[in-house]
Parts: sequence; C-alpha cells; structure tokens
Amino acid sequence: MFKAIKKKLICAAIASCATLLGSGVNAADMTLRGASLFDNEHAYSKTLIKFGELVNEASDTDIAFDLRGNSELGIEPDYVNFLTKGVAIDYAIIAPSNLARFAPSLPLMDMPFVFRDLAHWNAVLSSDVLKPLEEELLDKADLMIIGYAGGGTRNLISANAISNIDELTGHKMRVMGAPIQARVFQAIKAAPSAIAYSEVYNAIQTGVVDGLENESASLLQYKFFEVAPHVTLTQHSITVRPIVMSGKSFRKLPEELQQIVLQAGKEAGAYGRELESSEDALKLEEMKSAGQIEVHEFADRDKLLELVTPVQDAYAEELGAQELLEAIRAM
Repeated sequence: MFKAIKKKLICAAIASCATLLGSGVNAADMTLRGASLFDNEHAYSKTLIKFGELVNEASDTDIAFDLRGNSELGIEPDYVNFLTKGVAIDYAIIAPSNLARFAPSLPLMDMPFVFRDLAHWNAVLSSDVLKPLEEELLDKADLMIIGYAGGGTRNLISANAISNIDELTGHKMRVMGAPIQARVFQAIKAAPSAIAYSEVYNAIQTGVVDGLENESASLLQYKFFEVAPHVTLTQHSITVRPIVMSGKSFRKLPEELQQIVLQAGKEAGAYGRELESSEDALKLEEMKSAGQIEVHEFADRDKLLELVTPVQDAYAEELGAQELLEAIRAM
C-alpha cells in the first residue's frame, strides 16, 4: 500500500511540473493542482473550488483547476513539503501550526482565545495586520498566503463530559503541533499532546487521549463523535486557514495572471469565511438533533481567559511579536 501511495505522489509531482514547465507557461493549456483533506462538501474544498472559478472568470485564458480531495495526496505536512519544493501541488489550505517550522510567529494568527468574537476575527483577516507574518513565510519558505479562509468555532470534543475546570484538569487531549497550543491548554489545566491528525480517532478509541479540540465540520467529517460524543462549548478559538500557494508555481505564471490569482485568493478567502462561519452552528445542531453528540456549557470560561492571557503575552515576547499581538487585540 505504501509503495502504491508513493508512486501516486511521484506521478502527481511529475505531472504538476510538466504542466507548468511544458511550454513556458502557456495559459491556454495550464493546469494548477490543489489538495484538500476533505470531500467537496467541506467548506475548505468549496473555498478552493471557488478560487478556481474566480480566476477563470477574471482571466481570458482557460485554466484547469485540478483539486484532489479526501487526503488523496497526503495530509497537510505533506502539502507543505510539496509546496515548498514546487512539486505535486500548487495551492492548498494549511493550518498555521503546520507552517510554524518556517515562521515560528505564524501560529499567533490561530492562537486560542486571541479573538473576541467573529466580528473581531473577520476584521483582523480583512486587514493588513498579519502582513508581517505573510512576509516572513514568503521569505523563509517561499510560500505565499493569498487569502484567509476558516470560521469554524473550536470547542472541546471528548469521550467524557466536561463542564468546568475541575473536570478539565488532567484531561488528555490532542492539540495541534505549534508550541503555543500546548502551552495554552496546559495553562487551563488540561494535559495536551500533539498527535498526527490521521491518528486521532484511533488514539481516542484506544485511550491514548480522551479527546481533542476542533470545529463542527471536522467533527462531522471524521466522525469523531463515534469515540468522543461530548462537545463542550469553550469556544476557545475561531479557525484561521491561510490559502497558500507555492512561490515557485506563482512565479511561473504570466504577470497579469499573477494579479488575478492574488485577487481571487482574497475573494475566495472571504467567501470561505462566510461559508464556514454560517455552517458551523448548523452542523453542530445537526449532530445534536441526530443524537450523535451531547453539548455542554462550560461554567468557568472567564477563568480560562484569565489563565491564558499571560501565556499569550509571554509567547509573543519570546517571538518578538508583542506589537503584532497588541495590534490584533486592538482591532
């Protein structure tokens, strides 16, 4: 099985390079390949499909957008490797934590409890506040953020009910790999562990962890409710998912098409944010009505904020990003 997957990835890489390099970037027969963890009904996949539609609407050329979903080409760390090398894929939606090895400050844009509400989140992503992070990622990894999707509100998902700090204390949970994620959840008394996303279901099933944190769409897509049917409304984070394009792929495009791609990325991001933020509560209610989950309020959310703020401040100081954090808070 591994050999078959490896062969598929190599073939995809060759096809991608041949597409872009075959005739000096002839836009009439160009293919740009994207990758998604999800099926075409997920908000992230819909966002990438919208991106392709917007480019073709604005361009005089006919560009084929080949989106490979359902993790056909691997998972996000694989996408990052492909994009930095300029092979296999040209664009994808990537979690900030999976970009942190190139730009350590990047997870600040996705840090738990950094956004007050959806209005604050959208204001930040619609502004140029995050420009320094974009420039750092481009400089260190040759990856371009061309838009911002996301919008799911992240909550605790667990095998057992959690409704207060006492029940949260010692709770073994999967978190994303960026250091700030572990620090925040340690500060609120949980026992976080960075586990590959593809291994989470089995990790809960076997008791390695007792849960995770995520938004409604992923809970539904991956059926985590089968092993973790309790959702606690900590509402600790609103997802930020950059639409990322390989700088190597971008530079091979004609200049006029580059501008179209940048504008389409921005518009597709706004479309994706509206889509996911509006769908999030509906998906949660859908699972609740189907008896797949039990939803619990969290009694001590104000206390969580008190515990987390010093951790955020210390992390930003380590990274020399105090001004950026303050700019986000001031929006």
